[in-house]
Amino acid sequence: MESYLDIRVLPDPEFTESMLVAALFAKLHRALGLRDKGDIGVSFPEYGGTPGGVIRLHGLQTALEELNATRWQAGLTDYCTPSAICTVPPAIKGWRTVSRVQVKSNAQRLVRRSVRKGWITEEEAQMRLRTALDHRCKLPFIQLKSLSTHQPFRLFIQHGELQELQRDGKFSSYGLSREATIPWF
Repeated sequence: MESYLDIRVLPDPEFTESMLVAALFAKLHRALGLRDKGDIGVSFPEYGGTPGGVIRLHGLQTALEELNATRWQAGLTDYCTPSAICTVPPAIKGWRTVSRVQVKSNAQRLVRRSVRKGWITEEEAQMRLRTALDHRCKLPFIQLKSLSTHQPFRLFIQHGELQELQRDGKFSSYGLSREATIPWF
């Protein structure tokens, strides 16, 4: 995690920031999936109510150079500006995980799925719906489309608490991990 690269989404009159971040993140996901090394992490320096307009990639300089050589941002270069690959500053605030949170938010949908799969009966479904509460997630998310089912879904993102020590590990094809940390500055 010696190096990083920021990609800033540019303002555009036709597309919202969230649409451009989603398009950029979808391309990044495909590139990291094809790379399949788990050595590049992602964070969102402007993280707040939304992921913000900057995606930061963390990794070794050679890993970031290899990723850039794939030209994974092709087609979006008019909508974003990547920085040069930089060395992580010596004075960082700490280390943190950036992970995906999967939310089962719609009770009706979950119960219908359970009936369809044969896990519960219609009567059990009706009883569960009477007592079920929908769980709402207030975490920032990126609206994506599944590569396998082509269904839209929200990728909820959670930045973990700052930690004093770095933890090694692999990152998913989204560049996220519950164990591996990225430097926060």
